[in-house]
Amino acid sequence: MFRYDRAVLERYPTIHAGVVHLEGIPDAPASPALGDRYRAAQSEVAQRLVTTPIAALPPIAAWRRAFAGFGAKPTQYRCAAEALLRRLSRHGELPSVNALVDIGNLVSIRYALPVAVVDLAGVAAPITVRFATGSEPFTDLGGAPAGTPEPGEVVFVDREEVACARRWCWRQSAQSAARPGTREALVIVEGLHEGAEADVAAAREELVALLARFRPASRVTTYGLSARQPAVTG
Repeated sequence: MFRYDRAVLERYPTIHAGVVHLEGIPDAPASPALGDRYRAAQSEVAQRLVTTPIAALPPIAAWRRAFAGFGAKPTQYRCAAEALLRRLSRHGELPSVNALVDIGNLVSIRYALPVAVVDLAGVAAPITVRFATGSEPFTDLGGAPAGTPEPGEVVFVDREEVACARRWCWRQSAQSAARPGTREALVIVEGLHEGAEADVAAAREELVALLARFRPASRVTTYGLSARQPAVTG
């Protein structure tokens, strides 16, 4: 269902990931209570950012080093967590997208870790995190024309060799993005910094708690991945 290629693990052995598999997700809008929780988290994090530079946060610094390591200029291509935090710092709030994405973004800003929410209806599982050959088709979630990754960048690819995400945790594809009608999804939170194992586990636990509160009808299975346990095969 989700795995890291050996070559990626050899270059980035400190990777830790929490994977949450959701099935039977109810089709319902984000509740006012979730909106309240999301706004409260934004306010709390925005206050922390007043005194703490985003680039100095250990998880963000580690992702910047990783991006530089595969040739992506980290001030031009920011991991998803850094992009969210910078938008929050600049504008004071983040927009609501849909319930699943809002839950992922809430946890992402709280822990400064990228959280991907992948609609499994839009990809041919399993998903592999590997270095790109440069031939994998990719359709940008932001609406840019379809293209291909740079050879050597880290990508998520599915069984049909279609890129689900470029520059590791920079941007997902349009096909993989969660939407209101998503019924089955993977939620993936990743960290590379010292202390990532504990932080990713805490973030995964919060994801599960939020899903239990705001998507209680979903069936939830969780996994912890690392260089020692690089794959979810369920």
